[in-house]
Amino acid sequence: MPLMEWTPKLSVGIGQFDGEHQKLVGMVNDLFDAVQAGRGKDRLGPILDGLIAYTKTHFAAEERLMQQHQYPTFAAHKAEHDALTKQVLDVQQKFNGGATAALSMEVMSFLKNWLVKHILGTDKSYGPYLNQKGVK
Repeated sequence: MPLMEWTPKLSVGIGQFDGEHQKLVGMVNDLFDAVQAGRGKDRLGPILDGLIAYTKTHFAAEERLMQQHQYPTFAAHKAEHDALTKQVLDVQQKFNGGATAALSMEVMSFLKNWLVKHILGTDKSYGPYLNQKGVK
């Protein structure tokens, strides 16, 4: 059973971003599956690498559209993206420094909570705004 399930409730109303959010949910579930199988530490490195690369691309796409359409709370939204990026880079540094497998549980919990909070809170508000600008 996955840790997180994608539901229509998480949709922001923009196909590209919904698909990217689904991929992020999948990455959290991959880590959860690895932890459940006792392979959390083995999988954490590759998942962190993938997460860093993927969020960089995803955040850039969101930010580009927000800027293009003068999204009113762009600066605050970007600040959230920057904070998450920093947190994940800090976790990666701990992992590369030899942190224990307990870090896997910490990362998994953090990612799930952040992703749900960010999508349901911050991201949900840009959907209707960008939809009004013709972005689907």
